[in-house]
Amino acid sequence: MLLKWKFSLMGVLREFVTPLHRATSRDYLSRMNDDKVQCMLKAKEYGFEYWDGDRRYGYGGYAYRPGYWKPVAQKLIETYDLRSGSKVLDLGCGKGFLLHELLSLEPDLQVVGTDISEYGLSHATDLVKPHLIKHDARGEFKWGDKEFDLVISLTMIHNLRAFELENCLRQIQRIGKSHYVTAESYRNELEQFNLQCWALTCETFFDFDEWLWIFEKSGYTGDYEFIYFE
Repeated sequence: MLLKWKFSLMGVLREFVTPLHRATSRDYLSRMNDDKVQCMLKAKEYGFEYWDGDRRYGYGGYAYRPGYWKPVAQKLIETYDLRSGSKVLDLGCGKGFLLHELLSLEPDLQVVGTDISEYGLSHATDLVKPHLIKHDARGEFKWGDKEFDLVISLTMIHNLRAFELENCLRQIQRIGKSHYVTAESYRNELEQFNLQCWALTCETFFDFDEWLWIFEKSGYTGDYEFIYFE
């Protein structure tokens, strides 16, 4: 029997990124059958192959597409009342394209983007590059309590192991006034299979209830969204 976890201080389940995710087609079986272990090892280097190499290693070419992230940026601005001077931290920002759209819409935001990938950060747009720093979400968070008006993390936290994930969520809760995270997940056996076929860097394979459980365990009360491989 599937447990429906009761979350005492639950944030809001959002749907900001899901429309973009659903617009991309994926061949799950082909990836699973394509020397998957070696592809995973290469992807976890987070270098050229992951971002701009063959699709078997990751994105298959992740270039800036004007306006692609604009709908997500607009929803973040509206939902969290971001305005001139608001401070936003994006953990696992990759090449910073979402931050680029945020600054394009609200130029006086104070943004910080972090990622473990030196390659990703070095291939950000000129608008965003001065605001990016290398940071490993498995390590120390040096920012102060409630330093940011909004802390976001899109499709990064599932790349942490469970004990690393718990600490990361605690830190997100501590340093932000508002919070929004997205993670890969599944609701049934088909989505679980597809996720396991497709994922290259995922370390934590949680279903919906397990994510709510780790949120409560870590004291995370922010908003969230799950990406499903339907």
